[in-house]
Amino acid sequence: MKKIKKLLVANRGEIALRIMRSAREMGIQTVAVYSEADRQALHVRFADEAVCIGLPPSAESYLRMDKILEAAKLTHADAIHPGYGFLSENEDFAALVSDAGLIFIGPSAKSIEVMGNKLAAKEAVSKFNVPLVPGTAEPIDDVAKAKKIAKSVGYPILIKAAAGGGGKGMRIVEREEDFQQQMDRAVSEATSSFGDGSVFIEKYITQPRHIEFQIFGDQHGNVVHLFERECSIQRRHQKVVEEAPSSILTPEIRKAMGEAAVNVARSCDYYGAGTVEFIMDENLNFYFLEMNTRLQVEHPVTEMITGIDLVKLQVKIAEGEKLPFKQEDLTMHGHAVEVRVYAEDPTNNFMPDIGTLKTYQRPQGNGIRVDDGFEQGMTIPIYYDPMIAKLICYAETREQAMNKMIRAIDEYEITGLETTLGFCRYVMQHEAFRSGNFDTKFVETHFKPEVLTSTPVEEEELLAVALSSIRERKKNNGTIHQEQHTISKWKQNRLH
Repeated sequence: MKKIKKLLVANRGEIALRIMRSAREMGIQTVAVYSEADRQALHVRFADEAVCIGLPPSAESYLRMDKILEAAKLTHADAIHPGYGFLSENEDFAALVSDAGLIFIGPSAKSIEVMGNKLAAKEAVSKFNVPLVPGTAEPIDDVAKAKKIAKSVGYPILIKAAAGGGGKGMRIVEREEDFQQQMDRAVSEATSSFGDGSVFIEKYITQPRHIEFQIFGDQHGNVVHLFERECSIQRRHQKVVEEAPSSILTPEIRKAMGEAAVNVARSCDYYGAGTVEFIMDENLNFYFLEMNTRLQVEHPVTEMITGIDLVKLQVKIAEGEKLPFKQEDLTMHGHAVEVRVYAEDPTNNFMPDIGTLKTYQRPQGNGIRVDDGFEQGMTIPIYYDPMIAKLICYAETREQAMNKMIRAIDEYEITGLETTLGFCRYVMQHEAFRSGNFDTKFVETHFKPEVLTSTPVEEEELLAVALSSIRERKKNNGTIHQEQHTISKWKQNRLH
């Protein structure tokens, strides 16, 4: 069993910093890699050593396997953690790291390869009786044959890229007459996005919930799940709000989904941290969607309800240790909610709004966690994902966690660019979210940009009462100076 003494983190921003903090607590030295755009980034300043690996574009820095391996050799690192995104699900990178005699903090290259292709993944899990959405089990390019299959499955159907992700190469087809046009588009987009035009057909679930299970396996054949995360609040097929546990799972459904998730991991001899994603219909039937062979952005909510540091566990598994617990040892405590704070304008179709953080003050208090990689005065680079931070709130109950999140959002001060904080506050207050009666169509069903720019009637009345009070006091007591009447920052946030 080889102990890791120096860890290179092949990533940037908040996830690089988050990994380094756990490594430092374990007595492991850290190495940062960075592009020229990230020269002053927090993860660079935090690490014990840092190596510049190229120009700002990802293709010339964070996606350069050769430069990352060269940096590992230069600094005598003995392990590499890929974080999420970039090279985290690239089987070639995992293989190169292992071939170089380094420890890859993640699953085997073979597991990544199998689960990286949706059709290969479906074939693997089908042998373990994991529920699958009705549809094709192999790539299809014959339009006439595909039409027949779509008709037998029943419209609406979904055409999906086999090598896809993030909603690319995906088309919903409501009617048979639209099939050929939508299939052509899906194939074209899959080819341009992934270099692979393979597509397959699935039944389209009309009111889907997106629920995923955190799994962990060791290199000795043991696999467990660390319960679920609800990830149905999305925009452009990407998550914005996550929580754990889900508000709709019964103990029986949770047990069945957990066992299915463990079987998905077993189907590809998986070890390390992974996430098995399921789609659930309005009748609470669940189907395997895909497996992410890495740490997820939303992993903090699982850490909050289990008390387990997932990064530390990743490192121990990579070193060859056995899982320190069995399934029956694991329990959930309380409720956690996470919102992703993006530099995006929710009133303009969530378009990126890159700029400088003129003001940046994090919320504080019991049960509040902020994972970020920025500080006041820094600029959000145009080259990467526009996420500023992840805001996580934990409490004993779901209602308490939601209320704490509203307070934390009101306390979070960011100026200089537009963010998704207002949208996230809207979600926390919305009856559909609070009741648990929502699905992945929340944004298109409930959200209208004007709700973030108009002043509600109740709040206009509140202002009117305040102004009336001021006028009355002027009449009775003479002139009141401006500084004698202030509205708290919390209330100002409520009024805008």
